[in-house]
Amino acid sequence: MRIVVALGGNALLQRGQPMTAEAQVKNVRVAAAALAELARDHQIVVAHGNGPQVGLLALQGAAYAPDAPWPLDVLGAETEGMIGYLIEQELMNALPAGAQCATLLTRVEVAADDPAFQAPTKPIGPVYAKTEADAVVKAHGWAMIEEASGHLRRVVPSPLPLRILSVDAIKLLMGDGQTVICAGGGGIPVVRGTDGMMKGVEAVIDKDRTAALLAQELQADALLLLTDVAAVFRDFGSANQSAIGNTTPLELGSLDLAAGSMGPKVSAACAFVKDSGMRAGIGQLSDALAILEGRKGTLILPDPATA
Repeated sequence: MRIVVALGGNALLQRGQPMTAEAQVKNVRVAAAALAELARDHQIVVAHGNGPQVGLLALQGAAYAPDAPWPLDVLGAETEGMIGYLIEQELMNALPAGAQCATLLTRVEVAADDPAFQAPTKPIGPVYAKTEADAVVKAHGWAMIEEASGHLRRVVPSPLPLRILSVDAIKLLMGDGQTVICAGGGGIPVVRGTDGMMKGVEAVIDKDRTAALLAQELQADALLLLTDVAAVFRDFGSANQSAIGNTTPLELGSLDLAAGSMGPKVSAACAFVKDSGMRAGIGQLSDALAILEGRKGTLILPDPATA
């Protein structure tokens, strides 16, 4: 099978862990083992999130020059190189001798008038206590969202991906037998001006939506959205929460899911399943193969009427 696998930024740098290079490498090594298990029998293309990492780079840049922060498109490109390098190295270590990987910086076109620019929803960076968040807002003017009681994160615009500009290069590398690591952090967000020229914008594209678009463009047989949560849950966070196993886009359509976390995953997965007639899975990184086979996580299959 041809499988597009999207690794969540929080799976690569888990909640509560120190944002250090050592912690990042340790988690990428675990991710590479799960990816290698898939890659032994299937052709995989790897995308990844960058929420914690791009937020950390923004903080570092603001500490150096508060009045001249680096733009998010440039920071996104930096995280593509940083995380892509780590995934490529650990995946090559985990795969049999002779396997080949390639990491590709990936620009993704978004609409300049996307409503997301007026309503930031994408969490990035570390989790703050209320007093810390108040200080950050005062210093930088960033928008914040409360992810859990007393725990806040910065939020930035997350426009919809329209076009993956380097999809032909991805196909070329795949045709050469490369395991391609691309569309990191949802890709580098760019818009087309009235003069036809491309320029970067202040946003972080949701990597699950880009991964779904990539899977569609590559005519993938499956899309796996891997995170640090075991499955999609009904009534998540309540005493009555329950994991959803095999399901369909129609059944998932009635759920009320958080806009900054599981909501985009379910939306992206369902869109891919409805458009392609193939399968999509959501669940924990370590369960990748089991999710594909419907033994763990949430596996979304076409509605019987449209299969």
